[in-house]
Amino acid sequence: MHLGVIYIAIMPTLDNPTEKTLAELGVNNAQGVAEKFAEVRARFDRQVVLDADEIRNLMLQEAWLGSDPDPVTSLRNFWIGRKAGVLTLITENWLKKSPPSLKGVVGKQFNELKTHIETKLEEQRKRIEEKTEASALTRDRVDLSLPGVLRPIGSHHLIRQVFQEIEDIFFSIGFSVVEGPEIETPYYNFEALNIPEFHPVRDDMDTFYIDLPKGAPTPLLLRTHTSPMQIRTMEKRKPPVRVIVPGKVYRRDNPDATHSFAFHQIEGLAVDTDITFCDFTGTIEYFVKQFFGPSVKTRFRPSYFPFTEPSVEFDVSCPFCGGTGSSNGATCSKCKGAAWIELFGAGMVDPAVYGFVNYDAKKVSGFAFGIGIDRLAMLKYGIDDIQVFFQNDVRFLRQFP
Repeated sequence: MHLGVIYIAIMPTLDNPTEKTLAELGVNNAQGVAEKFAEVRARFDRQVVLDADEIRNLMLQEAWLGSDPDPVTSLRNFWIGRKAGVLTLITENWLKKSPPSLKGVVGKQFNELKTHIETKLEEQRKRIEEKTEASALTRDRVDLSLPGVLRPIGSHHLIRQVFQEIEDIFFSIGFSVVEGPEIETPYYNFEALNIPEFHPVRDDMDTFYIDLPKGAPTPLLLRTHTSPMQIRTMEKRKPPVRVIVPGKVYRRDNPDATHSFAFHQIEGLAVDTDITFCDFTGTIEYFVKQFFGPSVKTRFRPSYFPFTEPSVEFDVSCPFCGGTGSSNGATCSKCKGAAWIELFGAGMVDPAVYGFVNYDAKKVSGFAFGIGIDRLAMLKYGIDDIQVFFQNDVRFLRQFP
């Protein structure tokens, strides 16, 4: 069987002459002292100009591995360390143990070497600090010539944008904004609005009732309109009252292109002395022309709501066909050729409602309206499916920054 031979490479090491006395080194005159100090100085000068990696390799080759992980600090400790530094060893082995005839020469050479080593080490420290600082500045510097990073910026949802636009219009004519709970009692949602328990209108508002524990004092439901805030506001305020009520409402509708179980409304209410139907028509026409543009036309049609009398449906000339009923020679798909589009219901506040809030129906009058925000947004921006408002499709939302 062949036996391999393993060779171990041993890095050469250099002796440290300062660990021995001058006598052990064979030095017995001034010339020998000067030569030894020159050797030590030359060795220092070679090391002090090295970079960190070169010092680390030298530590392994010369067998004076320091305890500090930083090679530059280890080099400094090797030369001026208080316990075993070169200057300390020269003091102990050369200066103190030299014969009296050489002490003066050794002392002079030692002081010159000490000054030289301390000066060069200080220069090295400053040089390293400057280099480190320059590297940090280079690393952290912002290069303005580089192309910028495009970060997507969010925006308000289209429904929120329409809310804000409507609020701004009514702000300009003296209305304020109030908000209320989305969970209501039957009293505020129906009864105080002149819709008693067995009124047939309740059949048109299929409602989400809350499943409450037995013994609950009153049923609760998700509000079917923002009109309950009419009552809550008039309970807290005396005339004059001019408010709009934005919010989300709920009805048990089957979702399709024009229906959703959750949608958005803005309720409007104005109550004061001597408010007439003319004030109402002027307010609504101002809003519509601000929202759709001054070219649209408006009209009223008789209708019925339990909490207004008289009640009307408010129509606007179709903004897509200009109120002609046709577009590009074909029947307008938005108004189905009718030239008009129904916007919302409104009317003068029924005097019976004032009885629930302790207003004197003989002294005050007012009007109320309920606007479907989703419907207005669909009309203004040409959207044909209400469901896109709730699907969170970024491709759709990015069209309305």
